[in-house]
Amino acid sequence: MIQAGLTGGIATGKSTVGGIFRQAGAFIIDADDIAHRSIRKGMPAWRKVVTHFGYAILRSDGEINRPLLGSIIFKEEEKKQILNQIVHPHVRREIARQLAPIEKNHPRAVIILDIPLLIEVGWHRDVQEVILVYAPEEIQLTRLMARDGLSNEDALARIRAQMPIEEKKRHASIVIDNSGDLEITREKTLAVYDYLKSEG
Repeated sequence: MIQAGLTGGIATGKSTVGGIFRQAGAFIIDADDIAHRSIRKGMPAWRKVVTHFGYAILRSDGEINRPLLGSIIFKEEEKKQILNQIVHPHVRREIARQLAPIEKNHPRAVIILDIPLLIEVGWHRDVQEVILVYAPEEIQLTRLMARDGLSNEDALARIRAQMPIEEKKRHASIVIDNSGDLEITREKTLAVYDYLKSEG
C-alpha cells in the first residue's frame, strides 16, 4: 500500500488529475470535500465558524455562504488562519477514519490524498510521495479568467494569495505538467499510477 498526497495551484487541473487516478483504480480521499461537509449546518465546525465570523456569513437556509466566507479569508490572512484552525482537526480525523478500512482491506492500495493545502499545512511530511499538478502562472491566469469570469487583476490576486506554484514544485517528488493537452496529462497520470502501484 502507498499513500501519496496530491496538490496543485488554482486552475492547474488537480481535480482533473484526481479523476484520472480514480478511474485508474486509486482510492481518493478528498480533503476539500471533507472540509466542506465539516462546516454544514449543525456540524461542530459550523458552530465554531459562525461564532468567529458572525451570522452575516449565513445564507437564508442557515448554511454558510462559502463564496462570502472565501472572500473574507482571501483578504485577511489572520482570518484564514482562524478558519484553518477550526476546520483542519476535523479534516485530519475524517481522513484517518476513511483510511482505516482501506488499509485493513486493501493492502496493495494506491491511496491519493487530494489536499489543496498539503504543503502549506505540513501534511506533505506524512505521505510517501508528493504529487504536484503543475501549470505555469501564465496558464493558471488564462484558465482562471476563463473559468470564473475574473478580470486579469482579480485572477492574479487569487493566484498570488496562494503559495507560488514554483515553490510548491520544490517540495514535490512527482510533478505532472498539465500545461498542455488533456490526453498527454492522462498518459502522464496513468504512468504515475503504474509507478505508485509498483511501489505499493
